[in-house]
Amino acid sequence: MNTLIEVRDLSKTFTLHQQNGVVLNVLDDLSFSVSAGECLVLHGQSGAGKSTLLRTLYGNYLPAGGSIRVRHQGEWLEMVDAQPREVLSVRQQTLGYVSQFLRVIPRVSTLDVVMEPALARGWSKEQAKERAEHLLARLNIPQRLWQLAPGTFSGGEQQRVNIARGFMVAWPVMLLDEPTASLDDTNRQVVLELMQEAKAAGAALIGIFHDRTAREAVADRHLDMTPNAPTAKESLPC
Repeated sequence: MNTLIEVRDLSKTFTLHQQNGVVLNVLDDLSFSVSAGECLVLHGQSGAGKSTLLRTLYGNYLPAGGSIRVRHQGEWLEMVDAQPREVLSVRQQTLGYVSQFLRVIPRVSTLDVVMEPALARGWSKEQAKERAEHLLARLNIPQRLWQLAPGTFSGGEQQRVNIARGFMVAWPVMLLDEPTASLDDTNRQVVLELMQEAKAAGAALIGIFHDRTAREAVADRHLDMTPNAPTAKESLPC
């Protein structure tokens, strides 16, 4: 199988300096890999470190130890000690991240927010605009809102804009943090279809899904992140 991301012995701690330096071991000796066309679902109770793992994989958090290797432009790149320019390149070309929250610059239109990942890759504005309009329509964002800044939208509308941006370009590896949260049944189904299409195109997905229907629809394997679980190091069949 064509492995696209490989994690070995990953650990992450947080030091609570305002609480006498208490150290929290959030991730401990975690190992797994994900191949093209596969979705790995992170499983565990609240506080198990699922979102922390996604942020660590993306490079927002520096791990305490271990290895995160990503297949980037045909070569393996170690993210743990990568240079900032290498991390930026990975985020532009290889590693997509759909979080629960839309973070945008005020007064930038919804269409421009969604187009940005494609423009960063060198797409023409016409190509990017066509793709962005297609996704916004598919996710049932009314055309009258496309030229407005999404900061004023409802939570569900912002989430759909966030998803459109996340699926704007093809990512070899996608990190998905509750992509179906705040969505009704119709739009949840659209997102599930987008994920299935990404898998069919060869993407490796790692996701958090508290929605059981969504989880069962896309999961190929589960990673049990329950503290001290005997399965915490390995990916389990559903």
